[in-house]
Amino acid sequence: MDLSQLRPAKGSTKNKKRRGRGEGSGLGVTAGRGHKGYGSRGGSKKRAWFEGGQMPLQRRLPKFGFTNINKVAFQVVNVEDLELLKDADIINKEVLLEAGLIRKKNIPVKILGNGNLERKITVEVDAISKSAKEKIEKLGGSVNLA
Repeated sequence: MDLSQLRPAKGSTKNKKRRGRGEGSGLGVTAGRGHKGYGSRGGSKKRAWFEGGQMPLQRRLPKFGFTNINKVAFQVVNVEDLELLKDADIINKEVLLEAGLIRKKNIPVKILGNGNLERKITVEVDAISKSAKEKIEKLGGSVNLA
């Protein structure tokens, strides 16, 4: 057997319906579109969300919620992640970006207190949690908010 002899398994494929090819085909006359109306015309498309003129679902349901335009989205770094930066004593956005702990330099960074710290460091970020600040200052480190 070679590639030229490959065929689909018996019964796994069906022939395409040839619409509008005479009455004997069973799909002649209206070609399966029914009589009259929008769907029988050329170029008609029923959108996936169209409900036949019934009030659509997105208009039947009430609006809810809102977006707070004053919300600040921080890039979050934990204290345990700072421990991985062994060679840096001063930790700022540039150091975090090089280490791959944050993705962008222009989005604010916040340090959270998850994990433990073993050494003295200086941190220069936009925000810091209370527990993270305590952990850093307990070891003699300092926090500078930008």
